[in-house]
Amino acid sequence: MRLSASQFQFPDPEQVDPQGEGIIGIGADLSPSTLLEAYCHGIFPWFSKDDPICWWSPDPRCIIYPSEFQPSKSLIRQLKKNRYTITLSHAFEQVVRACAQPRAYAEETWITEGIIAGYTGLYQAGLAHSVEVWEGTQLVGGLYGVQIGRAFFGESMFSRQTDVSKMAFCFLMKLCAASNFTWVDCQLPNDHLISLGATTLPRHEFLQQLKSVITQVPPNWHAFTARAFPTQYILTTDAFLDLIH
Repeated sequence: MRLSASQFQFPDPEQVDPQGEGIIGIGADLSPSTLLEAYCHGIFPWFSKDDPICWWSPDPRCIIYPSEFQPSKSLIRQLKKNRYTITLSHAFEQVVRACAQPRAYAEETWITEGIIAGYTGLYQAGLAHSVEVWEGTQLVGGLYGVQIGRAFFGESMFSRQTDVSKMAFCFLMKLCAASNFTWVDCQLPNDHLISLGATTLPRHEFLQQLKSVITQVPPNWHAFTARAFPTQYILTTDAFLDLIH
């Protein structure tokens, strides 16, 4: 599905926010075309359920370098148990809705029905992906984000069992490293992301690099997963261990 041009145009974050406070604007809509326009300018939506749509480009930007990512020893032990299977973009909307569920540390969610519809539209256009972790037929963890050219913009992850969101994250890092992605955008730093190896990059540097990576030819991730996954793009965790060593 091809997206039409957005009726909204986003400014250069450095011009409208020279102090680096992060907020770029308020309003517009959450259509797939508008979301694409925003991400191409290093901007993403972030707002509470009953608030107007707010658009952000923080300084500094939280990123992680896929080529430098190393799974922890505890995650390797979990993978060796081989209890789970991992899939790519098999249940995108299901993952987004799972990410929208209340967390132990926060009852509210910023993932509204408008967000779900907009990002599902990007997925249908081939511009968003999810990674799913399954125990049997039950979805127990995963993540989703936007992929433009050779850039991946992580949005959210969820976990219903110990370390399963880290498994999804580890798989994403392997996929992005194999595709020569310079970085994966994590937006805002937090303790969990830092524990996974994330760091920060000055917004100016992020935006300069963004101009290049989004124009590069996007990888054929389905071809990659077809080689790696025995059947139906499904990877057992012990087979995944072979990929990351």
